[in-house]
Amino acid sequence: MKIVVTGAAGFIGFHVVRALLQQGFPVVGIDLINNYYDVRLKYARLNETGIAAEHIEPGKAVQSSTYPSYRFVKMDLNDREKLSALFQQERFTHVIHLAAQAGVRYSLENPYAYIDANISGFMNLLEACRHHSVEHLLYASSSSVYGANRQIPYRESDPTDHPVSLYAATKKANELMAYTYAHLYRIPCTGIRFFTVYGPWGRPDMAPSLFMSAVLKGEPIRLFNHGEMERDFTYIRDVVEGLLHILPVPPSGDPPHAIYNMGCSSPVKILDFLTAIEQITGKKARVKMTEMQAGDVAATFADTTLLRERFNYQPSTPIETGLALFYQWFIDFYPQGR
Repeated sequence: MKIVVTGAAGFIGFHVVRALLQQGFPVVGIDLINNYYDVRLKYARLNETGIAAEHIEPGKAVQSSTYPSYRFVKMDLNDREKLSALFQQERFTHVIHLAAQAGVRYSLENPYAYIDANISGFMNLLEACRHHSVEHLLYASSSSVYGANRQIPYRESDPTDHPVSLYAATKKANELMAYTYAHLYRIPCTGIRFFTVYGPWGRPDMAPSLFMSAVLKGEPIRLFNHGEMERDFTYIRDVVEGLLHILPVPPSGDPPHAIYNMGCSSPVKILDFLTAIEQITGKKARVKMTEMQAGDVAATFADTTLLRERFNYQPSTPIETGLALFYQWFIDFYPQGR
């Protein structure tokens, strides 16, 4: 396999790239490195894979100083000509598409960023796969596609036609677009509905980082819906292991398209999640209860039966274990508590 990973400077993308390289695969990473959150974290992730910030130039492939089989390209997926030229030159066999404009709440402030990155960018990637004989496109969807669905746990067969955020709508659109290209052009596509992925090198806008930072600094934490929220937190190592199980096995149906939930199947109440952080840090949280925020859902809970039946696999890291590992990374990377 020769693999391209989009979103290579992102949280999941970085971990996937590193795992692939440790197994010896040739990999090219792509990332726009936008400023949705602090780019220093993105450059630090890249540095962990041997890509120095001072060597990065738009459109230029940078050779890793750590892994001979890795190169990185700073590129916007909306630059169709450069994207097509890269696929033409490299002849990728497999694509892992993790680049996206993330975040539910940010979609309320900057909706066009989601159309540009999640719709137009994905369209250009599908066209590149179509014209360059890619054997398998593995792409990121989200648990947010279940939207207002009240039946728990979420199953892949459940309705997903009531999104409650633009971010969720773009992820649902990605699934429909991939299905169409699988049908029309026989491109094997697999979508992964991620459930609240967390762990070392995680995004600073997500609950683990926000809560950890606030507890360590003694700052107040806003708990939406008065703390009556549940999330199916999924540790990053489990996610990477799952993706590497699925990558070499393209779907063979008619059309060749599949979707899987990837979650821990063990939702945690946000109050319990915060209690676990208090126990790990030895510090007490200051809590401020607030109303539900627009675009949020009260609970997520993955049914991972399909993933288990087809790949004999299910994420399993307990929240206490995952949070302890996250804490050790957090205090090393943010010695001042962020």
